[in-house]
Amino acid sequence: MKKFALIVAGGNGSRMKDSIPKQFIELQDRPILMRTLDVFYNYDSQIEFILVLPKSQVEYWNELCKKYNFGIKYKLAFGGETRFHSVKNGLDLIDVEGVVFIHDGVRPLVSVQTLHNCFTTATEKGNALPVISVSESIRFVNDKGNSSVDRAKYFLVQTPQTFKVNLIQKAFNQNYSDKFTDDASVLESFGEAINLVEGNRENIKITYPEDLIVAKCFLKST
Repeated sequence: MKKFALIVAGGNGSRMKDSIPKQFIELQDRPILMRTLDVFYNYDSQIEFILVLPKSQVEYWNELCKKYNFGIKYKLAFGGETRFHSVKNGLDLIDVEGVVFIHDGVRPLVSVQTLHNCFTTATEKGNALPVISVSESIRFVNDKGNSSVDRAKYFLVQTPQTFKVNLIQKAFNQNYSDKFTDDASVLESFGEAINLVEGNRENIKITYPEDLIVAKCFLKST
């Protein structure tokens, strides 16, 4: 079945305390976003890439591609008002059936095993959501106070959230809701059950300066 990788990279440097958008920051001498695309290409060189970037960042990205001799081919979609709209813009560029990985551009450490888990389950069941277990105690907070909860009943969600193309395109044709926290929640609101698969703990989303330190340590250990 044909594979697509829809890479969403619409962040900025605010939480990284950097003037450079976080997806363009170097991680061991290579921009994070390039490392992310590399993982998918190494998993399957025949995968078709769709990259979603804010229009204002395209020129800078093109300069980086020349600087680093980046040769992976991709279709370009522009970012929208929200992640929902950005993903929809990317999905609109797919016109054949297959399986699409929707992935954060700042998660360059997703494992090949996680990609395999997602693709296999999405092919069989229509969708796959990579998750990892919660290792720390958590508490529920509301306006009456807070209370402990059973962490075994909760999981941390990662990407790539993976879907059969026809299913996720139909789901993204519905009107936007602020209840859409991720791509799986869009499909879930469309009436589909979500299938959980095992992710990998190294697959962190690089958002804060501390995350960059952790990512460098993970890379050194591989």
